[in-house]
Amino acid sequence: MEVQARAPGKIILSGEHAVVHGSTAVAASINLYTYVTLRFSTPSDNQDSLKLELKDEGLDFSWSTSKLKELFPESTEPQSPKPPSFSVESAKSIESLIEGLNIPEAKISIASGVSAFLWLYTSIHGFKPATVSFTSELPMGSGLGSSASFCVALAAALLACTDFVSLDLKQQGWQSFQERQLDLVNKWAFEGEKIIHGKPSGIDNSVSAYGNIISFKSGNMTHMKANMSLKMLITNTKVGRNTKALVAGVSERTLRHPEAMAFVFNAVDSISKELALILQSRASDDVLSVTEKEEKIEELMEMNQGLLQSMGVSHVTIETVLRTTLKYKLASKLTGAGGGGCVLTLLPTLLSGFVVQKVIAELESCGFQCFTAEIGGKGVEINFDVSS
Repeated sequence: MEVQARAPGKIILSGEHAVVHGSTAVAASINLYTYVTLRFSTPSDNQDSLKLELKDEGLDFSWSTSKLKELFPESTEPQSPKPPSFSVESAKSIESLIEGLNIPEAKISIASGVSAFLWLYTSIHGFKPATVSFTSELPMGSGLGSSASFCVALAAALLACTDFVSLDLKQQGWQSFQERQLDLVNKWAFEGEKIIHGKPSGIDNSVSAYGNIISFKSGNMTHMKANMSLKMLITNTKVGRNTKALVAGVSERTLRHPEAMAFVFNAVDSISKELALILQSRASDDVLSVTEKEEKIEELMEMNQGLLQSMGVSHVTIETVLRTTLKYKLASKLTGAGGGGCVLTLLPTLLSGFVVQKVIAELESCGFQCFTAEIGGKGVEINFDVSS
């Protein structure tokens, strides 16, 4: 049997950086996914190893089950659904496995993801020989939650093959987990995110697991359902950013100008709350009503971007995207840490496809990468292929 899972990426609609200082942030899933395929080996395969295929990177890795048993003697299939802690012994064992992979220097950033894979797999399925393949529509390191999507999709596929979750093996096509099962998937994925990022907030994996929209403030997350559809143009500037340095820069500016920055953070909080209310307001068939909502969201995006600029987290490439989309009277804002990364542009319902293509062409001529995506869709889903 072959199991497939897909988990969406995420965008921050409002509240970047300000959330660290007590403001509300709003994040949403996007219909760009990471896909994982899991196939356990059968006796006829004559395979006694765990294989990992990273198709987008063109990399394959393999570990013999005997080697895994030697390095993870404590790993067995868990008796409890609750994820264990990532022990010092496990960290050392995984580090030794990673060192022997000869990952190309240009792709060394994937090492932490491979570490999370090894820990999640051995913690849930011990030393079963299998082949696990990954592919993703999300660019790495661009602020769209690619690592969280990776962890959520992997945790979902692994848990789908245990007694901890109950799914319909005969159902064709993608199916969703029950809420209690999603909680379990999210907990395991969060442990994987810790291995990759150290101290993640939990927002990215929660959005990827549950989908829809999440409001986040002072460590508390509120799940929401959007009652209107929004389409975004996502522009990847392809400029890497140092998130820790950008966060530290905002904190330093806050220390220098505490009163002014307090007003900035309060304004962001108001924007996030108003945005959440608009997204949750009842849908209407009235085109005018939809247009009015989109116009309000555009204004909120523009205000949020101005406040982000005042925090010092914009970048010359972000400003290029803003100028380009403004020529077409479209509202844009950075999403995530800033300093590069990705920019969101709202695509109104009445905007013609011809204009969208013109905007994309102009942005791509600047060397940027563009995606169109709908926000607030489903979270992680699973698909069984019992014929394989």
